[in-house]
Amino acid sequence: MPRINLQDNTNRPALKCFRGESSRLPISGFIICQNEEEYLGNCIESLEQCSEIIIVDSGSTDGTKLLVQRYIDEGWPIRFLYEKWRGYAAQKQFALEQCTQPWCLSIDSDERLDEPLKVLLPTLLADAEKTGVNGYRVARRPYLIGFGYTPVHVHERRNLRLIRKGCGAFDLSKKVHEGIVATGLVADARTGSLLHYRPLLIEEQILKENKYSSLKADQLMNEGKPPRTFRLLMNPPTYFLRLYLRNGLWRCGFPGFIQAATGAVYSFLTESKIYQRHALRQRPSFDDMDGRDSAKKAA
Repeated sequence: MPRINLQDNTNRPALKCFRGESSRLPISGFIICQNEEEYLGNCIESLEQCSEIIIVDSGSTDGTKLLVQRYIDEGWPIRFLYEKWRGYAAQKQFALEQCTQPWCLSIDSDERLDEPLKVLLPTLLADAEKTGVNGYRVARRPYLIGFGYTPVHVHERRNLRLIRKGCGAFDLSKKVHEGIVATGLVADARTGSLLHYRPLLIEEQILKENKYSSLKADQLMNEGKPPRTFRLLMNPPTYFLRLYLRNGLWRCGFPGFIQAATGAVYSFLTESKIYQRHALRQRPSFDDMDGRDSAKKAA
Protein backbone atom coordinates (compact mmCIF):
# COMPACT_ATOMS: atom_id res chain seq x y z
CA MET A 1 0.00 0.00 0.00
CA PRO A 2 1.41 3.43 -0.88
CA ARG A 3 2.38 5.47 2.13
CA ILE A 4 0.15 8.45 2.91
CA ASN A 5 1.76 11.78 3.70
CA LEU A 6 0.48 12.90 7.10
CA GLN A 7 0.09 16.58 7.83
CA ASP A 8 -0.89 18.72 10.81
CA ASN A 9 -1.42 15.97 13.38
CA THR A 10 -0.51 18.15 16.35
CA ASN A 11 -4.10 18.54 17.53
CA ARG A 12 -5.15 14.94 16.97
CA PRO A 13 -5.72 12.74 20.06
CA ALA A 14 -3.00 10.24 20.93
CA LEU A 15 -3.51 6.75 19.58
CA LYS A 16 -3.84 3.76 21.84
CA CYS A 17 -0.70 1.62 21.69
CA PHE A 18 -1.14 -1.81 20.14
CA ARG A 19 -0.69 -4.82 22.42
CA GLY A 20 2.33 -7.04 22.17
CA GLU A 21 2.34 -9.95 19.77
CA SER A 22 2.01 -12.51 22.58
CA SER A 23 -1.43 -11.21 23.57
CA ARG A 24 -2.95 -11.42 20.12
CA LEU A 25 -5.66 -13.92 19.23
CA PRO A 26 -5.87 -15.76 15.87
CA ILE A 27 -8.67 -13.44 14.71
CA SER A 28 -8.99 -11.20 11.67
CA GLY A 29 -11.32 -8.31 12.39
CA PHE A 30 -12.80 -6.96 9.16
CA ILE A 31 -14.52 -3.64 8.50
CA ILE A 32 -16.02 -1.94 5.46
CA CYS A 33 -16.12 1.84 5.47
CA GLN A 34 -16.56 5.09 3.60
CA ASN A 35 -16.09 8.48 5.27
CA GLU A 36 -16.00 7.04 8.80
CA GLU A 37 -13.23 9.19 10.31
CA GLU A 38 -15.48 10.20 13.21
CA TYR A 39 -16.17 6.61 14.29
CA LEU A 40 -13.45 4.33 13.00
CA GLY A 41 -10.70 5.03 15.54
CA ASN A 42 -12.56 3.61 18.53
CA CYS A 43 -13.60 0.61 16.45
CA ILE A 44 -9.97 -0.15 15.57
CA GLU A 45 -8.84 0.24 19.17
CA SER A 46 -11.47 -2.21 20.37
CA LEU A 47 -9.83 -4.83 18.10
CA GLU A 48 -6.54 -4.73 20.01
CA GLN A 49 -6.61 -8.53 20.50
CA CYS A 50 -6.85 -9.28 16.77
CA SER A 51 -3.77 -10.49 14.94
CA GLU A 52 -5.04 -8.83 11.78
CA ILE A 53 -7.43 -5.99 10.96
CA ILE A 54 -8.82 -5.76 7.42
CA ILE A 55 -10.29 -2.39 6.44
CA VAL A 56 -11.95 -2.12 3.04
CA ASP A 57 -12.65 1.45 1.95
CA SER A 58 -14.99 2.24 -0.94
CA GLY A 59 -13.77 5.77 -1.63
CA SER A 60 -13.55 7.97 1.47
CA THR A 61 -13.13 11.70 0.90
CA ASP A 62 -12.78 12.71 4.56
CA GLY A 63 -9.83 11.94 6.84
CA THR A 64 -10.43 8.17 7.02
CA LYS A 65 -7.29 7.28 5.05
CA LEU A 66 -5.10 9.55 7.17
CA LEU A 67 -6.57 8.11 10.36
CA VAL A 68 -5.91 4.53 9.27
CA GLN A 69 -2.34 5.37 8.23
CA ARG A 70 -1.65 6.77 11.69
CA TYR A 71 -2.64 3.43 13.22
CA ILE A 72 -0.48 1.58 10.71
CA ASP A 73 2.46 3.81 11.64
CA GLU A 74 1.88 2.95 15.30
CA GLY A 75 2.28 -0.75 14.53
CA TRP A 76 -1.33 -1.87 14.32
CA PRO A 77 -1.63 -4.94 12.04
CA ILE A 78 -3.93 -3.26 9.55
CA ARG A 79 -4.33 -4.05 5.86
CA PHE A 80 -6.06 -1.11 4.23
CA LEU A 81 -7.65 -1.89 0.86
CA TYR A 82 -9.76 -0.03 -1.68
CA GLU A 83 -12.68 -1.75 -3.35
CA LYS A 84 -15.39 -0.11 -5.42
CA TRP A 85 -18.79 -0.36 -3.72
CA ARG A 86 -20.50 -3.68 -4.45
CA GLY A 87 -23.45 -3.45 -2.07
CA TYR A 88 -23.46 -4.25 1.64
CA ALA A 89 -23.35 -8.05 1.48
CA ALA A 90 -20.90 -8.29 -1.43
CA GLN A 91 -18.59 -5.66 0.08
CA LYS A 92 -18.45 -7.53 3.39
CA GLN A 93 -17.91 -10.81 1.57
CA PHE A 94 -14.93 -9.26 -0.22
CA ALA A 95 -13.52 -8.13 3.15
CA LEU A 96 -14.09 -11.58 4.65
CA GLU A 97 -12.19 -13.19 1.77
CA GLN A 98 -9.13 -11.04 2.56
CA CYS A 99 -8.85 -12.43 6.10
CA THR A 100 -5.97 -14.83 6.76
CA GLN A 101 -6.48 -15.82 10.42
CA PRO A 102 -8.33 -18.99 11.58
CA TRP A 103 -11.21 -16.86 12.92
CA CYS A 104 -12.90 -13.81 11.38
CA LEU A 105 -14.84 -11.10 13.21
CA SER A 106 -17.32 -8.93 11.31
CA ILE A 107 -17.66 -5.46 12.80
CA ASP A 108 -18.97 -2.14 11.49
CA SER A 109 -16.97 1.06 11.80
CA ASP A 110 -19.48 2.47 14.30
CA GLU A 111 -19.32 -0.61 16.52
CA ARG A 112 -16.92 -1.46 19.37
CA LEU A 113 -16.26 -4.58 21.44
CA ASP A 114 -17.17 -3.99 25.07
CA GLU A 115 -14.85 -5.19 27.82
CA PRO A 116 -16.82 -8.35 28.75
CA LEU A 117 -16.68 -9.49 25.12
CA LYS A 118 -12.93 -8.88 24.96
CA VAL A 119 -12.48 -10.95 28.12
CA LEU A 120 -14.66 -13.73 26.70
CA LEU A 121 -12.95 -14.03 23.29
CA PRO A 122 -10.10 -16.37 24.35
CA THR A 123 -12.62 -18.66 26.05
CA LEU A 124 -14.83 -18.74 22.97
CA LEU A 125 -11.94 -19.83 20.77
CA ALA A 126 -10.79 -22.47 23.27
CA ASP A 127 -14.33 -23.84 23.68
CA ALA A 128 -14.76 -24.02 19.90
CA GLU A 129 -11.81 -26.40 19.63
CA LYS A 130 -13.50 -28.73 22.11
CA THR A 131 -17.08 -28.48 20.84
CA GLY A 132 -16.56 -27.99 17.11
CA VAL A 133 -18.46 -24.70 17.05
CA ASN A 134 -17.88 -22.81 13.79
CA GLY A 135 -19.41 -19.49 14.75
CA TYR A 136 -20.71 -17.31 17.55
CA ARG A 137 -23.67 -14.95 17.66
CA VAL A 138 -23.06 -11.71 19.54
CA ALA A 139 -25.52 -9.22 21.06
CA ARG A 140 -25.42 -5.54 20.13
CA ARG A 141 -26.25 -2.59 22.38
CA PRO A 142 -27.11 0.77 20.78
CA TYR A 143 -26.24 4.22 22.05
CA LEU A 144 -29.39 6.26 22.70
CA ILE A 145 -29.35 10.06 22.65
CA GLY A 146 -30.19 11.26 26.15
CA PHE A 147 -29.35 7.92 27.76
CA GLY A 148 -26.09 6.39 26.51
CA TYR A 149 -25.49 2.70 25.80
CA THR A 150 -28.35 0.47 26.82
CA PRO A 151 -27.76 -1.77 29.88
CA VAL A 152 -26.22 -5.20 29.30
CA HIS A 153 -29.61 -6.94 29.54
CA VAL A 154 -31.20 -4.52 27.03
CA HIS A 155 -29.83 -5.47 23.65
CA GLU A 156 -30.79 -6.33 20.10
CA ARG A 157 -31.01 -9.94 19.00
CA ARG A 158 -27.72 -11.76 18.64
CA ASN A 159 -26.22 -11.94 15.15
CA LEU A 160 -23.49 -14.20 13.81
CA ARG A 161 -20.31 -12.11 13.85
CA LEU A 162 -17.43 -14.45 14.77
CA ILE A 163 -16.89 -17.23 12.22
CA ARG A 164 -14.26 -19.87 11.66
CA LYS A 165 -12.39 -19.16 8.41
CA GLY A 166 -13.97 -21.03 5.50
CA CYS A 167 -17.10 -21.98 7.45
CA GLY A 168 -19.43 -19.18 6.40
CA ALA A 169 -20.24 -16.53 3.83
CA PHE A 170 -22.57 -13.57 3.43
CA ASP A 171 -25.89 -14.08 1.69
CA LEU A 172 -25.39 -11.99 -1.47
CA SER A 173 -29.13 -11.84 -2.13
CA LYS A 174 -29.58 -9.53 0.86
CA LYS A 175 -29.61 -5.83 0.02
CA VAL A 176 -29.75 -4.78 3.68
CA HIS A 177 -29.42 -6.42 7.11
CA GLU A 178 -26.93 -8.76 5.52
CA GLY A 179 -25.56 -11.55 7.64
CA ILE A 180 -23.17 -14.48 7.59
CA VAL A 181 -24.62 -17.89 6.79
CA ALA A 182 -22.57 -20.52 8.58
CA THR A 183 -21.94 -24.18 7.93
CA GLY A 184 -21.92 -26.35 11.03
CA LEU A 185 -22.62 -25.57 14.66
CA VAL A 186 -23.26 -21.99 15.83
CA ALA A 187 -23.55 -20.87 19.46
CA ASP A 188 -24.27 -17.68 21.41
CA ALA A 189 -21.59 -15.63 23.11
CA ARG A 190 -23.04 -15.83 26.61
CA THR A 191 -21.66 -12.47 27.78
CA GLY A 192 -20.37 -9.33 26.16
CA SER A 193 -21.71 -7.31 23.28
CA LEU A 194 -20.92 -4.99 20.42
CA LEU A 195 -21.54 -1.33 21.25
CA HIS A 196 -23.22 0.57 18.41
CA TYR A 197 -22.27 4.26 18.52
CA ARG A 198 -24.00 6.39 15.89
CA PRO A 199 -26.17 8.89 17.78
CA LEU A 200 -28.30 10.29 14.95
CA LEU A 201 -30.95 12.91 15.57
CA ILE A 202 -34.43 11.71 14.66
CA GLU A 203 -34.50 13.58 11.34
CA GLU A 204 -31.27 11.85 10.32
CA GLN A 205 -32.38 8.47 11.65
CA ILE A 206 -35.64 8.62 9.68
CA LEU A 207 -33.67 9.29 6.49
CA LYS A 208 -31.60 6.19 7.26
CA GLU A 209 -34.71 4.10 7.94
CA ASN A 210 -36.20 5.35 4.67
CA LYS A 211 -33.10 4.25 2.76
CA TYR A 212 -32.92 0.84 4.43
CA SER A 213 -36.65 0.21 4.03
CA SER A 214 -36.33 0.88 0.28
CA LEU A 215 -33.52 -1.65 0.04
CA LYS A 216 -35.56 -4.18 2.02
CA ALA A 217 -38.65 -3.60 -0.13
CA ASP A 218 -36.58 -4.02 -3.32
CA GLN A 219 -35.17 -7.27 -1.96
CA LEU A 220 -38.60 -8.67 -1.10
CA MET A 221 -40.03 -7.58 -4.46
CA ASN A 222 -37.16 -9.36 -6.23
CA GLU A 223 -38.03 -12.47 -4.23
CA GLY A 224 -41.58 -12.27 -5.59
CA LYS A 225 -43.26 -11.36 -2.31
CA PRO A 226 -46.90 -10.23 -2.77
CA PRO A 227 -48.47 -7.29 -0.93
CA ARG A 228 -48.60 -8.21 2.75
CA THR A 229 -51.63 -6.28 4.03
CA PHE A 230 -51.78 -8.20 7.29
CA ARG A 231 -48.13 -7.40 7.95
CA LEU A 232 -48.75 -3.77 6.99
CA LEU A 233 -51.35 -3.61 9.75
CA MET A 234 -49.67 -5.76 12.38
CA ASN A 235 -45.90 -5.56 11.86
CA PRO A 236 -45.31 -1.94 12.99
CA PRO A 237 -47.02 -2.31 16.40
CA THR A 238 -45.54 -5.80 16.83
CA TYR A 239 -42.08 -4.46 16.00
CA PHE A 240 -42.53 -1.68 18.56
CA LEU A 241 -43.72 -4.02 21.30
CA ARG A 242 -40.91 -6.48 20.68
CA LEU A 243 -38.27 -3.78 21.02
CA TYR A 244 -39.94 -1.90 23.85
CA LEU A 245 -41.19 -4.75 26.01
CA ARG A 246 -39.32 -7.95 25.13
CA ASN A 247 -35.95 -6.33 24.42
CA GLY A 248 -36.40 -4.07 27.45
CA LEU A 249 -36.13 -0.60 25.90
CA TRP A 250 -38.76 0.51 28.43
CA ARG A 251 -35.92 0.54 30.93
CA CYS A 252 -34.29 3.41 29.01
CA GLY A 253 -37.08 5.98 29.43
CA PHE A 254 -38.08 8.21 26.53
CA PRO A 255 -34.85 7.49 24.61
CA GLY A 256 -35.88 3.82 24.61
CA PHE A 257 -39.42 4.71 23.51
CA ILE A 258 -38.03 6.74 20.58
CA GLN A 259 -35.72 3.87 19.59
CA ALA A 260 -38.61 1.38 19.56
CA ALA A 261 -40.89 3.77 17.68
CA THR A 262 -38.20 4.34 15.06
CA GLY A 263 -38.00 0.60 14.50
CA ALA A 264 -41.78 0.55 13.99
CA VAL A 265 -41.42 3.31 11.40
CA TYR A 266 -38.91 1.18 9.49
CA SER A 267 -41.35 -1.73 9.51
CA PHE A 268 -44.23 0.49 8.35
CA LEU A 269 -42.16 2.02 5.54
CA THR A 270 -41.03 -1.40 4.30
CA GLU A 271 -44.52 -2.87 4.16
CA SER A 272 -46.03 0.32 2.69
CA LYS A 273 -43.46 0.39 -0.11
CA ILE A 274 -44.15 -3.22 -1.03
CA TYR A 275 -47.89 -2.52 -1.13
CA GLN A 276 -47.56 0.64 -3.23
CA ARG A 277 -45.13 -0.87 -5.72
CA HIS A 278 -47.50 -3.74 -6.37
CA ALA A 279 -50.42 -1.28 -6.60
CA LEU A 280 -48.62 0.78 -9.24
CA ARG A 281 -48.04 -2.34 -11.33
CA GLN A 282 -51.74 -3.17 -11.27
CA ARG A 283 -53.02 0.39 -11.65
CA PRO A 284 -50.51 3.05 -12.75
CA SER A 285 -51.35 6.48 -11.39
CA PHE A 286 -53.49 8.56 -13.80
CA ASP A 287 -54.97 12.01 -13.35
CA ASP A 288 -58.68 11.36 -14.00
CA MET A 289 -60.02 14.73 -12.85
CA ASP A 290 -62.12 15.10 -16.00
CA GLY A 291 -63.87 11.79 -15.39
CA ARG A 292 -62.48 9.98 -18.42
CA ASP A 293 -61.08 7.17 -16.30
CA SER A 294 -64.42 6.78 -14.51
CA ALA A 295 -66.26 6.75 -17.83
CA LYS A 296 -64.02 3.97 -19.14
CA LYS A 297 -64.75 1.90 -16.06
CA ALA A 298 -68.51 2.46 -16.45
CA ALA A 299 -68.37 1.39 -20.11
